[in-house]
Formats: sequence, structure tokens, C-alpha cells
Amino acid sequence: MNTFTAPEIDYLAIAPILIVAIAALLSVLTETFLPRSVRRPVQLALTFISLIGALVVLVINRDIRTITGGGAVAIDGPALVLMGTILILALLSAFLVAERSLDSLGDSFAPSAAALPGSVDEREYSARGYFQTEIWTLFLFAVLGMLAFVVSNDLLIMFVALEVMSLPLYLMVGMARRRRLLSQEAALKYFVLGAFSSAFFIFGAGLVYGFTGSISLPEIHDALASTTGETLLIVIGMAMLLVGLLFKVGAVPFHQWTPDVYQGAPTPITAFMGATVKVAAFGAMMRLLYVAFSGIQWDWEIILWVVSILSMIIGSLIALTQSDIKRMLAYSAIAQSGFILVGVVAASPSGISAVMFYLIAYGLVTVGTLAVISMVRDSTGEATHLSKWAGLGKKSPVLGAVMAIFMLSLAGIPLTSGFVIKFSVFAAGIAEGDTWLVIAAVVASIIAAFFYVRVIVVMFFSSPNENTASVAVPSIFTTITVAATVTATMVLGIIPQPMIDLLANAGIFIR
Repeated sequence: MNTFTAPEIDYLAIAPILIVAIAALLSVLTETFLPRSVRRPVQLALTFISLIGALVVLVINRDIRTITGGGAVAIDGPALVLMGTILILALLSAFLVAERSLDSLGDSFAPSAAALPGSVDEREYSARGYFQTEIWTLFLFAVLGMLAFVVSNDLLIMFVALEVMSLPLYLMVGMARRRRLLSQEAALKYFVLGAFSSAFFIFGAGLVYGFTGSISLPEIHDALASTTGETLLIVIGMAMLLVGLLFKVGAVPFHQWTPDVYQGAPTPITAFMGATVKVAAFGAMMRLLYVAFSGIQWDWEIILWVVSILSMIIGSLIALTQSDIKRMLAYSAIAQSGFILVGVVAASPSGISAVMFYLIAYGLVTVGTLAVISMVRDSTGEATHLSKWAGLGKKSPVLGAVMAIFMLSLAGIPLTSGFVIKFSVFAAGIAEGDTWLVIAAVVASIIAAFFYVRVIVVMFFSSPNENTASVAVPSIFTTITVAATVTATMVLGIIPQPMIDLLANAGIFIR
């Protein structure tokens, strides 16, 4: 007779995750029992207190290295860094979600997502001043899934975390107050393609389990180490797992959702997704490849070489043709995923550190860039067509200068964080013999510089005209986000060594 033995759980080690989980559950109760008039302040308090509290506890736990939860959760250097990155980026994104001063109708979200666009119900909800406070519940559950994703040490927990992260995002994408049909179309595309990627992931997990007899990442590694026969089944399973993760990072050829979702989603949610999902997905990918599949590195290196080159080249070339700045950033994000994969392919401690630095700096720039975009408006809402940005730098020099810094960073220009992170991943790639991959990355970087610089040229070398958009005055929420992200972008570009040293000491996965 088999007896069940309860796993030992180190509650202190997973306390940051528990704090966000408790806040998410309290957020559900808030929506259920509290009157509508008090929900927003309560939800704001829950969100900001839980994110800041989790971050404080994470700093206190910075020296913890353990495997807990019956081997299902690994708290190590990369896990701590990635969880901290997710919490900081989520906090900055939460300020954008809370913003209500930029749009004359209120915040960025439909008063009732269930009402049909343009219907009588929607007009009545707007007239009554309703706000979609459920967005905060979904936001917290998405953060919870991301935190669990980067510490998952077995395939089942990883899949559950993937779904907890993804399902709220599908809903939030379709909640835009303006351009409702575009937003709902983006949500549907994201959901359908996400369902396929989840199916690939769970099918791949089944194949890996069938080959190794385990879903634990360390046990999968040990089973591969003792295998001397045919490994085709495990390679197919691994490739299917990678499909699920490459979809989340928006890499070619799994990038089809990215432009539509970037353009259709409410801009605060675009910022939240564009920054944090990459951190979570790349964190899970590195743990999967380095902990479970390091024994078949040659097989997954070939896959990632191809995906990296395709992502960098296709993302950069198509971005050149875009006239909508959010779609341009979407294709830029695809190219950036290719650059990050250069560090992943390196499969070395310096590569891990470079990838984590890239995720931190790129996440900050992404949130800051979309915060600036949310402030540029015309009579229909956000003005995302590049023609609306003509002369904007002359009309609003401060905003133009901030946007220029972000564009220069994305292009990898010295004295910005973008230069340091690209240099780091390229150096890690060359050190591991991936010279041709780095050459392809340099070529793609040169191509990408054109569309980033084009935004600066449009803002500063064109004269304002009757079509030039206006700059809305933000509240303290957006101001904090913009100030924090542009400062971090410059500081990490000018004095990056403290961050490099910190990450160098946290780039080891434990088994």
C-alpha cells in the first residue's frame, strides 16, 4: 500500500510568491463583496502593497538557495533576479494601469468588457462613470503566474504557471476603452495562438515523461545522462516544449500574435506584457535548457540558432516598413528576442548573466517607451501613427528627449543601457564560439538602427503641423514610471559595472 508523504515547503523562500497569491485572492473577494464605489482604492492598495512587500521580502531572502516543494520549486540566483525584475516591471506597469488623467473618458479600459462595442449598455456604463476594477485581479494573477514560472523545477508546475500567467493576459488585451473591435480581435488571436502553444507544451511534456519517466527537471537530466540509445523521442519532446516558450517570447516563426496584440491592447497592458512576459518566458526557457536538457545541448543549440537569426532579421526588416509606432515596437520586440537568444545559446555563466541584464534593461525601456506613447494624443485617443509625431520634439522638448533616449537605447547606442546589454550578449556568444551568430546579430542591429532613428528624425527634424498630436499632462503615476525608466536607462548605460557584478554572482542554476 502506497502512502502519501506531504512535501516539505520552505515558506520563507517562496514568501514573495505567496504574498502576490494572497493579494490576488483578496482582490477576487474585493470584487465580490465590496461596493463599486470603494473597489478602486482597495484594489490599488492591494496591488501596490503586495508588489512592494514581495520585493522587500525578496531582498531579505537574497541569500537563500534551496529546492523546496518536493523538488518542484527552485530558488537560486537566476530565480531571485528574475522574480525581482518581474516585480519591479509589474510595479512600474501598475502605475500606467492606474493612470486616469490622460484620457478624457477616464482610464484605458472599457467600463464593462462584457458589453458589445458601441452598444447601449456600453454607453450607459460610460455615462455612469463605471471603471473596470477587475483588471487588478487579472493583473495580480498574471504576476503570480510569472513568478511561479521562473522558479518551476518540474514540467507540471511550469505548465500550471504558464496558464496562470497567460489566461489573464488574454482577457486584459481585449479590454481597451477605445478601438474596442481592434482590441477584441487582438485578444482572440492571442488566445487562439496561445492555446496552440500550450497544447504543444503539454504534448512535449508528455513525450519527455514517456522517455525519462519523470517530469522533474533534474531527474530528466539524470535520465538523459544515463541514456546510451536513440534520443529522437526526447528531442521531439524538447522541441515541442520550446515551441510553447518561443511563442511567449514572440520569436519567429511563432510571432504572428505580437504585432496585433501590441497594437490592439490597451497601452498599459502592452507595456506590462512586452516587459514582463519576456522575463518570465526566457527565465523558464533557461531553466529548462540548462537544468533538464544540458546533456543534449547540440540539439537545442541548432534550433535556437535558426530561430535567433530569423527573429533578428525578419523582425528588423519588417519593422522598417511600419508606420504605426506600436506595431514598429512589436516587430522590434521580435528582433530583440533574437538578440537575447544569442546569450541563451552561449549556455555559459556569462551568457546567463548577459541574458538577465538584457531582460532587466530591455524591460525598463519597453515600459518607459509605451508610457511616453500613452501621453501622445489626438481627438480619437492615442496617436500612434508616425505622421502624428511630426515635430513633436519641438512641440514638447522634454517628452521628445525622453523618447529619443529610449530609441537610442533600443538601437544599442553607447551611453545607454542598450549598448551595454548588446555588447554583453555578443561577447558571451563570441566567447563560446558562436561568432557567425554574433555577426548576424550585428547586421540586424545595423538594420534596426534605421527605424529607431527614424522616430527621432520625425520628432526633431520635421516641423509641427495641423496633424501633429498633443501631449497630455499625466498624473503622478505615469510621471513616476517615465522618470524611473529613463533614469535607469541612462544609469545602466553610464555605470553598468555594479549591475554586471551583481548578476555575475547570481548566474548559476541549482539542481
